[in-house]
Amino acid sequence: MTTYSATFQAAHADELQRLILRDDGCEHAAYILFNKANINIDPWDRQAHVKYLSAKIVPVPDEQVLEATPNLVSWQTASFIRSLKEAVANDQVLAIIHSHPGGLRSFSRQDDTNEAELVQLAQNRNGPDTPMLSFIMTADKTLTGRIWLSRQYHAPMRLIRTIGESFRLHYASRGFSSTRLAFDRQALAFGKALNEDLSRLRVGVVGCGGTGSAVAMLLPRVGIGHVGLIDNDIVDVTNLNRLHGARQADADAMAPKVQVVARAIAELGLGTRVVYREAWVGDPECYDLLKSCDIIFGCTDDNEGRLFLSRLALFYLIPVIDLGLAIKVTDAGPPAIEALDGRVTVLTPGNACLSCRGVVEAARAAEEAMRRTTPALYEKRKAEAYVFGEGNPNPVVVTFTTELATMAVNEMLQRFNGFRGPHGFRANQLRRFHLMMDAKPGARAAAGCALCDSEGYWGRGDMKPFLDRTS
Repeated sequence: MTTYSATFQAAHADELQRLILRDDGCEHAAYILFNKANINIDPWDRQAHVKYLSAKIVPVPDEQVLEATPNLVSWQTASFIRSLKEAVANDQVLAIIHSHPGGLRSFSRQDDTNEAELVQLAQNRNGPDTPMLSFIMTADKTLTGRIWLSRQYHAPMRLIRTIGESFRLHYASRGFSSTRLAFDRQALAFGKALNEDLSRLRVGVVGCGGTGSAVAMLLPRVGIGHVGLIDNDIVDVTNLNRLHGARQADADAMAPKVQVVARAIAELGLGTRVVYREAWVGDPECYDLLKSCDIIFGCTDDNEGRLFLSRLALFYLIPVIDLGLAIKVTDAGPPAIEALDGRVTVLTPGNACLSCRGVVEAARAAEEAMRRTTPALYEKRKAEAYVFGEGNPNPVVVTFTTELATMAVNEMLQRFNGFRGPHGFRANQLRRFHLMMDAKPGARAAAGCALCDSEGYWGRGDMKPFLDRTS
């Protein structure tokens, strides 16, 4: 069985609201072109899944509207045919969306009849396997969706996401679930709806060291229902003071970090389903897990991994919350703190990428790739002083990695709940622990940046090579 979901870029959702939620109280319609993300096996439910990613909004011309009332909208099919041509030319899927200004969140019998005729037209023109998506938007901006696979059969959207400064989920049972006793106190603070949303989320954690393990242990405690862990490192004795869930026996056994953190989450007994991959984030065995995620926390400390996640965030409209901790000390004994900075950066369409923020360096990323894929060549280059090589280990303290993890998870909660108010979103937050100061460093896309100075990759979805990476 295959399940389906859709993700809207916030700018597209806003454009749709302007087009179809008008002040006249009548139904209106528009088209959406979607790219695809095919997931062979969702690691949590073991089913195939297809995500549809919004790429373009196409208005229905007013002059082609035949009738618009509070309960009906009909229009000529000329614009539908043009949009079908565009969809097949770009390997995209066409959707229709119309408003229900009266608030009805389900499709009407008239919708069923009209849409069956449109999908038949689409399959006559573009081929018998052509799917068509359809959506309803109500006055409160709630979305309902389905996919037509034939004139006789349609399947519901498991989830619809709107991703921008805030994150919003739409699903059929929202508002009707009961709160589990373990999260009752949280519902008293934030309301029941947030608990419902968090329980549905699939959240990835890339990097299970001091920061990543702290994030991973916080997620089930706020009610995240599905957690995916990615890391290819093992536990050693130097990790034990900061890797949440690790024991001396894990260091003795050189246990994989993902297994240790997964075990610790399971032992909480909060019902969170955990899957993991003992691999580097860019390995193909991680693709299905990554694409299945609704949000990813980037807790890796390598430039190459961060560049990979920066691309993934935009290609697949999966918000990445990237964390970094830098501690700089003097050479004196005992050392003195010169800088102790924690950073939380949210990567979504419209925000500057990590390269434009100066967080990652392409040259270092290339060296890390060389060390990972051709270690013998890397060692030769290092001996010849063509690469930087490894220096002394970076200083790290568990209280700061844990506080940084809390900052990141709180940013996720703000995106869903807005508890800090409408101006409380932080695309980039810097905490200077040693100075007890917070800052919000801004950044703009560098001219010509293929990721954040152009919309070409936003919601691009599947392509070969993966993420348009040539190495």
